[in-house]
Amino acid sequence: MIVLIASFFQFVTSQFQQTTLLEWAAVITGFLCIYLAAKESIWNWPVSIISVVAYGLLFFREAMYGDMTLQIYFLFTAVYGWYFWIRKKVEQHRPISRLTAKQWFLAILFIPLLSILLGWFMDRFTNSNVPYADGFCTAISFTAQFLLTRKILENWLLWVFANICYVPLFIYKNLNLSALLYLVLIIIAFNGYLNWRKTYREQIS
Repeated sequence: MIVLIASFFQFVTSQFQQTTLLEWAAVITGFLCIYLAAKESIWNWPVSIISVVAYGLLFFREAMYGDMTLQIYFLFTAVYGWYFWIRKKVEQHRPISRLTAKQWFLAILFIPLLSILLGWFMDRFTNSNVPYADGFCTAISFTAQFLLTRKILENWLLWVFANICYVPLFIYKNLNLSALLYLVLIIIAFNGYLNWRKTYREQIS
């Protein structure tokens, strides 16, 4: 047992030693921005800008072009979300809202369609070796990020699902530190959902 534990920690240490400074920067700022978003802190947006730039460069290096493009989208939504959250900061607290049944239907329809389109494009026109997996994760994250900028409660449920999907993808791409981060983000995203749901119920009571 002791030998197995020692071997495991040796493996984890070796993986961390192989992690680049770029991935460290992306992971740390990524963790911070999700934590701050779960706390409804407006500072999640400037930290998010740093994170998406770092991850954009990392994904380009790893030929994960769907997720690289997603970071460009994240950059624009971070600026938009920052403005949207701060616009009436003094006058009133921005309320949390929920998806209607129709909006859920549109989201569920949109994600697989975008996944197939992105996967086909990357499979045909890029050197990506994970085109459809990359496309699927990108489509979920795209939708979740838009819902986050609008302070819609269900964004956290989509983030939980997206993070679960990213873990095996990152392991396959040997981005082990990012895989570890996303395991933690599953918990943070679910906690964010519980916190926002509590706030939402207080709003309507």
